[in-house]
Amino acid sequence: MADAERERLIPANPMQAGLAAGRATRDRIARVRLSLAALPLPNPISDAKVLTGRQKPLTEVAMLFAEITSEEGLVGLGFSYSKRAGGPGLFAHAREICDNLIGEDPNDTARLHEKLCWAGASVGRSGIAIQAIAAMDIALWDMKAKRADLPLAKLLGAYRDGVRCYNTSSGFLSSPIDEVKEKIDIALAKGIEGIKIKVGQPDPMIDIERLEAVRAHIGGSRPLMIDANQQWDRVTALRFGRIVEPLNLEWIEEPLDAYDAQGHADLARELATPIATGEMLASAAEHAELIRLNSVDFIQPDAPRVGGITPFLKICALASEKRMRLAPHFAMEIHLHLSAAYPHEPWVEHFEWLEPLFNERLEISDGRMWVPDRPGLGLTLSDQARAWTSATHEAKK
Repeated sequence: MADAERERLIPANPMQAGLAAGRATRDRIARVRLSLAALPLPNPISDAKVLTGRQKPLTEVAMLFAEITSEEGLVGLGFSYSKRAGGPGLFAHAREICDNLIGEDPNDTARLHEKLCWAGASVGRSGIAIQAIAAMDIALWDMKAKRADLPLAKLLGAYRDGVRCYNTSSGFLSSPIDEVKEKIDIALAKGIEGIKIKVGQPDPMIDIERLEAVRAHIGGSRPLMIDANQQWDRVTALRFGRIVEPLNLEWIEEPLDAYDAQGHADLARELATPIATGEMLASAAEHAELIRLNSVDFIQPDAPRVGGITPFLKICALASEKRMRLAPHFAMEIHLHLSAAYPHEPWVEHFEWLEPLFNERLEISDGRMWVPDRPGLGLTLSDQARAWTSATHEAKK
């Protein structure tokens, strides 16, 4: 067989597509700087996982930062995080694979995400492995938006400039109900629209009492959500859900184990109150199963947990086809932009915990969090974040 005919019958390996740089490549990654920092919380935090003895109170958040610099001098900032355990693991995995970015075109976000996944494929494509990649992927998207001189939401194609926001940090089970009410009042005074409180105690009737007290405190029309943090079985979740239906909740979050997609689907069919979950899943594939089974009314991916903005957008595309609502978990500094670019009216979760890490603050008014006019994510690391840093690593040409 002639060489020309052989080449026609056996095309080039599609997995190699894009590796050779063409005229479209105008910039290259020159440096990747990683840092690990420990963000202390003012007070220990407890949710249902603590009260059931499965976890210890949360006292700090481990932060993995990625700062990526291009030959043209653009700098992208991204971050991932871990609670209670895993921070050093995130840093170690990112350190091992980050040099795969050096010399690459920073605009090739999809290809580079896949390249990083394959670089660490022996430890899987979820969990620590994918969360370490998230910091770098987010930094590349931040750089891409800065190159366009646009806020990330605008680069993605925003549907709105402000996203409805709700507060979670006021409603932890470690706070007595009077303290919860005080914190709720502070959140509402900031212009936040919705309130979420934690449930899932060993005695569900205590949850009912706290929930009824909060509903009475904020009024019948204000959006109110609850979060059981995976601590119910199917029977308890169904019974609790039926008891609280008159309270007109915006959603019941994580009523079951995060991986019980079928159980959530069955519960969603039985209850009038919407079901929300997804925050503990660590890949786009795991969210795809929730979407396929119609397990949720509100899908709750977390960009740092699912591997960054690249897989987050894949989740959004699948969820949007079924007209599911979006309510990303935590990391409002990232999720504000991603929620603004989602077709169906979303929510963004207000947590002030990460604010000391950045020099900028997000604007909240009239029940909405507003997309900043700064390019990219609109964030720069604070001196305090640098002071909390315990380890750094740099890869460069």
